[in-house]
Amino acid sequence: MRAWCRGARAGFSSVWRPPAAAGPPWDKRTRAPAMEPQKEARTPGDPVEQPRGASRSQMPKEEERREGGAAPAAAAPGAETDCATADGLWELPVEPAERRPECSRCSRPQKVCLCPFLPVHPLHISTHLYIIQHPAEENKVLRTVPLLAACLPQDKCKVKIGRRFSEERDPELSTVCRKSGTLILYPGAEAANLEEFILDSPIYPTTIIIIDGTWSQAKDIFYKNSLFRLPTQVQLKTSISSQYVIRTQPTNRCLSTLECAAVALSILEKNIYIQETLLRPLQALCSFQLQHGAQIRLSKEHLLKNGLYPKPMPKNKRKLRKMELLMNSIKI
Repeated sequence: MRAWCRGARAGFSSVWRPPAAAGPPWDKRTRAPAMEPQKEARTPGDPVEQPRGASRSQMPKEEERREGGAAPAAAAPGAETDCATADGLWELPVEPAERRPECSRCSRPQKVCLCPFLPVHPLHISTHLYIIQHPAEENKVLRTVPLLAACLPQDKCKVKIGRRFSEERDPELSTVCRKSGTLILYPGAEAANLEEFILDSPIYPTTIIIIDGTWSQAKDIFYKNSLFRLPTQVQLKTSISSQYVIRTQPTNRCLSTLECAAVALSILEKNIYIQETLLRPLQALCSFQLQHGAQIRLSKEHLLKNGLYPKPMPKNKRKLRKMELLMNSIKI
């Protein structure tokens, strides 16, 4: 009795059940072995009777399982047909997407050409301008460098595309960076104010280098190319706000590449007309885009201050620190 109780506590039932493998199936209603229908004996040549509801395609699989054969040959033609169709698609000629015809001067589509807003003749300047352009900026639709290059003489404005520059890769740029009259426009703690620098410098600058790209791209190019540490580093201290309102800027004081070049050249050439002329096509570009569905992009600084920033705050401490500096209007 105690043994039975211990078995019941352990989870064993007191009702005896026959083992599953011993004898025929057990009938629960009569408590007796169930009678199985007798199967008719057949010879190997007799056809197999197919049960109701079973498809004909299932029969070869069952015979195949018994015989240990390969996959049914009936499915092979369909698979081969699909493969042949796919192979035929790959062999079809690919028609390249047709690009809209572009203007040879402003590099804009001819239907939205901005040449009427460009100067009739390139501006006469004595300063050489070098644009170091990140490769990602080359194919952007709303880039400003082609407009800048269209306003200046070809021998005064040169565009260098790439991420890494060295003396072996670009001897011309290396020579320019080593000259005493070369400046590089990049903000920082060590950068001098351009207007103050030209007043105190014994050698008047003849060349200025500007990096074209996002702020992270420009930072990568500046710090990972030792050549760009050779020229004198300068920055712009101006109160003007960017007119490039169709792209988001980090702060209200950030300017596009064209705007930086316009302000810097007007200072170096001592001619405010240069700034007005270079900004005219940019104003026309933004006006056209706004008339055709574009929206004014407020700076990230403005969005953070007014609680309008649509994205969640970053979890990365370094990025979060940058966001806090933007909110407090501290120079990064």
